[in-house]
Amino acid sequence: MFRNKYSQLRFKALLKLICFILAVSMIGCQEASKASDGPLGLSVEYLRQPEGTSIVDFNPEFAWEVPISAVRQTAYQILVASSQSLLNENKGDVWDTGKVPEGQSIDVEFRGKPLEEGNSYFWKVKIWDIKGQERPFSKIQRFKMGIKEGVITSANHFQVESIKPVVFRKIGQDSYFIDFGKDAFATLAFQYQSETRDTLIVHIGEQLVDNHINRDPQGTIRYQKIKVPVSPEVSEYALQIKPDKRNTKSVAIQLPDSFPVLMPFRYAELEGAQGQMKAEDFTQLFYHGYWEDDASYFTCSDSTLNRIWDLCKYSIKATTFAGLYVDGDRERIPYEADAYLNQLSHYTTDREYAMARRTVEYFMKHPTWPTEWQLHVALMFHADYLYTGNTELVTKYYEELKHKTLMELRGEDGLISSENATPAFMEKLGFTDPKDRLKDIVDWPPAQKDTGWKLATEEGERDGFVFKPINTVVNCFYYRNLEIITEFARLLNKHEEAKELQQLTLKVRQAINDQLFDERAGVYVDGVGTDHASLHSNMLALAFNIVPEEHVKSVADFIKSRGMACSVYGSQYLLEAMYNANEGDYALQLMTATHDRSWYNMIEIGSTMTLEAWDMKYKPNSDWNHAWGATPANIIPRYLWGIQPKTPGCTTVTIRPQMGGLTSSAIKVPTIRGSIKADYVRHPDETESYHVEIPANMSGEFYFKRESVARVVLNGVELDIDQDIILLQPGVNDLELF
Repeated sequence: MFRNKYSQLRFKALLKLICFILAVSMIGCQEASKASDGPLGLSVEYLRQPEGTSIVDFNPEFAWEVPISAVRQTAYQILVASSQSLLNENKGDVWDTGKVPEGQSIDVEFRGKPLEEGNSYFWKVKIWDIKGQERPFSKIQRFKMGIKEGVITSANHFQVESIKPVVFRKIGQDSYFIDFGKDAFATLAFQYQSETRDTLIVHIGEQLVDNHINRDPQGTIRYQKIKVPVSPEVSEYALQIKPDKRNTKSVAIQLPDSFPVLMPFRYAELEGAQGQMKAEDFTQLFYHGYWEDDASYFTCSDSTLNRIWDLCKYSIKATTFAGLYVDGDRERIPYEADAYLNQLSHYTTDREYAMARRTVEYFMKHPTWPTEWQLHVALMFHADYLYTGNTELVTKYYEELKHKTLMELRGEDGLISSENATPAFMEKLGFTDPKDRLKDIVDWPPAQKDTGWKLATEEGERDGFVFKPINTVVNCFYYRNLEIITEFARLLNKHEEAKELQQLTLKVRQAINDQLFDERAGVYVDGVGTDHASLHSNMLALAFNIVPEEHVKSVADFIKSRGMACSVYGSQYLLEAMYNANEGDYALQLMTATHDRSWYNMIEIGSTMTLEAWDMKYKPNSDWNHAWGATPANIIPRYLWGIQPKTPGCTTVTIRPQMGGLTSSAIKVPTIRGSIKADYVRHPDETESYHVEIPANMSGEFYFKRESVARVVLNGVELDIDQDIILLQPGVNDLELF
């Protein structure tokens, strides 16, 4: 039986080899036409449409996508000119690099004549391909210089979408109900012709009760009633939404002066209308940051996961309305942990880096109080470095970033305690009020006794965590910060400092495992002086690869016994921990669960953006537009599919899929070098097929479980599988795992 099946597989592989040879021949025939391909996807300062904004870095970075037909770039030439006519003549009067024999296609820093404030410039680039063949110039891109600011990151411009109703119905003699399909940070524009001076009553909101807008919603679910004076002289109206006192305070992020007042709403109801009204008379004006919907996609054999992906991706798009990552609509304040989760999901759903980089710079002067939130800043720096390859932020803020690792709060054993923070140290972190203090948070919301809220579970989202001065969760974050700052020290050629930091990193890891791991129970306790073990202490240790190999199973088993005993924020690290332990089946179960601590629940209760908490009963003042709840938007690409940068700037990416029970999937993941596209099918005989398209100027490393695979065929050629890595090249990679 085995021999017959094996013969069939060999025959199948032979057919694939013949097809591959024919395909190569066809490529050769088409090579002459493809040689006309020039660079694509130009950007200045990571902005794909820089003409829509102003550049504040006067040594901006240029990047482009190498066409796939070129395979790899061997040289480039950039021209920057003061006018488009000069550039049309291939004259770079501002900068002409000449032919540069390098493969660098991202982060090419400007080195021409000084750029002047307020002036517009034009640029283009050409490359030489893998064969050394010269390609034509790209299309021309324009950019405009702004004024020098205290930051180095240029902001992208905003967009406004006009959304028409998906439901429009008359609900009374003079009243109408409108559903725009999705919640959005928006205002309402409408056309209306009144015969007399009158007043329309408009209700807008996020939630329905008995098929009407909830006019007394719980927590921070939004609703407003607005009176609109109308007259025969006016036919076009813009709703005058009232500002919210809490999210327009001085500490909140202020929207541009050109914006109207925005409020998140999906539904509208009108009262007092004269005559017949039509759906086309109404428009939801949806404000958001620059966004390209087709930059990413995901679909799979699980319809629930597809709905969750759509929910989470849209949440990332819709919450870009403020230009920085904010906490939803209640406060509109950037918080470090919220922002990091937002950043990860933004990078996997769109090729947009400016908002995260500006938010990083904001945090250097505007810190928030939770201990762990300070420890998220280095994580944001590192994620940006991995995805963009750029070192400017690290170079500028390295000394300040060292303070945010909290290493100055360590004791003799290397572990830290927030109780060691002095007013002088708080000032180093950027706090200006001498009364400010760090406070360990672990997860949010805290226990019922700490808030006064009536919660569904008395312990809140902390799984009964026991607080001690030496806190396991804090020290796990601290360990990861030390790894990052050590890498940055090496990057900046601070070799002696890097050696000292490396020694401290090893010391802290050892101390965590010596003092905070319960050998008898096989789990991590919450701190020095308690034998209580929570989900959080264990998922953070596993997420940050602190757990020795021999204890991974016991820690993972304990985590699985706790279920989703954390908040939507904590789910990021819970899922990372499970994938790190090769528990992809369980991670998929968590993401597709249908109980009330799930993303499915958010959809079922009627939200089209992720909630601040799993359900209102777990956080009574929650809002319905909180991006930190959109974890699957980054977990699906980064862990389920396993697509992550291995080297900064995605020179090499890893693909380490853990598909769980899925039988098929397709994905598109944006990178600074171009999009990675992949398809997966598990066949009835349990063989697996992967079709992976790698952009030019990039390499891929595909990881598989060697112990469960007998044969591997790549593009029709059978490979020797003496290791669990398959090297992927630019272009199409068809993999068969038998």
